[in-house]
Amino acid sequence: MPSARSQDAAAIRDAVRGDLPYLRRMVVEAAIPPWVLPRPKPAEVLRDPVVGRYLLGWGRAGDTAVIAIGADGRRVGAAWYRLFTAEAPGYGFVAPHIPELAISVSLRHRGHGIGTALLAALLERATAQGLEAVSLSVSLVNPAALALYSRSGFSVVSEEQGHATMLWRSR
Repeated sequence: MPSARSQDAAAIRDAVRGDLPYLRRMVVEAAIPPWVLPRPKPAEVLRDPVVGRYLLGWGRAGDTAVIAIGADGRRVGAAWYRLFTAEAPGYGFVAPHIPELAISVSLRHRGHGIGTALLAALLERATAQGLEAVSLSVSLVNPAALALYSRSGFSVVSEEQGHATMLWRSR
């Protein structure tokens, strides 16, 4: 059931199989800095062996995603998590039983609380699923994202090559 979560009247709903092409577009926004132009196609970005792990084969046990819907009915952001293995980790890998989160809001909708709403909704699902923690990787040159994650209860567990791995623990 959608719920209003932001100043832009975005509603958050669970993702459905038909949202996979949208998640592929959002992985570009999550993985590629906004100043990189022209924007690469999702297929190009997903060819990267690590980036591809965030969506390829979507629908495995534990894969969970939420979608933000703007006032005009269009999708404006997404957040998702999935489990990785030590042999094939994501950028913010902590342990095989801790899923890693990815999140992205379309450029023109950033700064209006949509990321906060997506993150809150996804962490609610993690709690409901009985997960003990969720991890993520964030660029240290992205102060807005760092602040969002800190406000949401994530803490830095390691820093390497300009990125922080952060961990949220359920209470």
